[in-house]
Amino acid sequence: MITLKINGLDVQVEKGTTLLEAAKFLGFPIPTLCFMEGLSPYGACRLCVVEIGKEPNSKLVTSCTYPAEEGLIVRTASSRVLRARKMILELLLASCPQSKVIQDLASAHNIRQQRFKQEYEDCIMCGLCVRMCEEQMMAKAIGFRGRGENRSVGTPFDIKSDVCRLCGACMYICPVCQLRCTYNEPEKAICGACANLSPPCVEKEQFDDMMCYMDPCVACEIKDNK
Repeated sequence: MITLKINGLDVQVEKGTTLLEAAKFLGFPIPTLCFMEGLSPYGACRLCVVEIGKEPNSKLVTSCTYPAEEGLIVRTASSRVLRARKMILELLLASCPQSKVIQDLASAHNIRQQRFKQEYEDCIMCGLCVRMCEEQMMAKAIGFRGRGENRSVGTPFDIKSDVCRLCGACMYICPVCQLRCTYNEPEKAICGACANLSPPCVEKEQFDDMMCYMDPCVACEIKDNK
């Protein structure tokens, strides 16, 4: 067994457990976009970042791919982590503003402004469709092509695949294809109509080392019940 500390709690997990699995076991919410149980972790979206180590030598790592280590100190909701997640979500929202999945994540993280040039891409390179096709459908009909800004997902050489069964699993799992929001103007890029707003106490208190990770927020529940 490996002993580590997550958000101040001493935890024992089996060797090979990822930080995401350990945090979820304890009930600490960590947002994910490219992760799905049953598929190999990829770490593409970076939303699941957590802070490990002690300052000033701490660093951000993707919790879905980082294995638990003996004596490791982990914070899942420090101010540095939340800033990184917000920046990532703003960039994703600028790329695919009509994705309901991204819209809901942006609303949950209190993003209210679109600061980057808005694109209308149909892919965020999360790799879910590629892994689903290979690992669950056993087809390998699609994959990544090219590098850098020319990187894309599709069949080799854009030739119709002979192994594709038209099962639709790639579209089912895609966070961009699943549901679409109707807003398509930059000034109305952030909808938020489908998600509850984030707890206001996070913005007011500003605990740098550890911010609110409770879901739902107990303070908000108490306020609503009064």
